[in-house]
Amino acid sequence: MENLPVYHGPIGKEEGERRLAQDGRDGCYLVRNSDSVPGFYCLCVLCGGFVYTYRLHKDDAGSWAAETTPGVQKRYFRQIRNLIAAFQKPGQGIAMPLLYPVTAQRRAQTHTEGQMPSNSLSPAHSSPKAYLQQQQQQQQQPPHAAQGQKNRQKKEVRHAFC
Repeated sequence: MENLPVYHGPIGKEEGERRLAQDGRDGCYLVRNSDSVPGFYCLCVLCGGFVYTYRLHKDDAGSWAAETTPGVQKRYFRQIRNLIAAFQKPGQGIAMPLLYPVTAQRRAQTHTEGQMPSNSLSPAHSSPKAYLQQQQQQQQQPPHAAQGQKNRQKKEVRHAFC
């Protein structure tokens, strides 16, 4: 697993979500250790502002599988790279195809080559998680009340994640 470029190690759910939100593109993905089940991994993909997480595990025969949408037949792969390649195609039982790898190496380079200061996000969005929570709340408001606020937030997020 350590040789897989998208493997980020034991970063935890919140850090995984933060890294995907920082990329910001639907279809960006990474793999991390599971917080709740030792020996399992999580494939996380960003779709529509939400992070969808799928457990990955290796069976006794050494084949990899992902827990996908109920009703989709579980598929087994000899290598984790083959599993990821299969999920880059639509209709595989996940929220959306894996399109943009968020690699641990790119993440480390960004962090060491002068990452933006932590206060670079606008005051209204102190973190990507706060932004995602605010988006969920706005979906519950009438469309006419939230439209102006959404337009302002889109501009703020573009600046924050660019």
